[in-house]
Amino acid sequence: MATGTQIERLKASWIWLAILGAISLIGGILALINPFAATLAAVFLAGWTFLLFGLIQIIHAFRVRDWPGFLWSLLLGVLTVAVGVSLLFNPVSGALSLTLLVAILFLVLGAVKIMYGLSLRPVAGWGFAALSGVISVLLGVMILADYPWSATAILGVLLAIELLSNGIFLLMIALGLRKA
Repeated sequence: MATGTQIERLKASWIWLAILGAISLIGGILALINPFAATLAAVFLAGWTFLLFGLIQIIHAFRVRDWPGFLWSLLLGVLTVAVGVSLLFNPVSGALSLTLLVAILFLVLGAVKIMYGLSLRPVAGWGFAALSGVISVLLGVMILADYPWSATAILGVLLAIELLSNGIFLLMIALGLRKA
């Protein structure tokens, strides 16, 4: 639980949260306006993330060379760097791969959420978990039904939704802090 001093400092920072929220909302709107550009941005972000992770993994592997898992650690780093480089130098193929991965993820998560919801019966709210699973499965099916064309926009739309959600969340917290 936050102390009175911490809450006062948090209240004083409401403007920064509002600025971050506004930036996130603007980014979300721009991503909705041009989902293909946002998809490419998401692919580049993923590419740089994989590349950085892989390089750090390789450095770590050499720092603990005498460890029995050295070869596996090094291999993981090299493969992760290869994925990052592939995404950066071939972003359209990367969008195809990532879109397929997202569709499969939605299908699997949806099935798990449906089973989870059904296992909660008769607890109140079990239907919401199952409904969320059905929605995830439907999203996965919709992405696959329009694949590969869905790859031109789906990652950008998902990024836009996340940015808009994040922006609204930050603005609501900022406004709540301002009034507190």
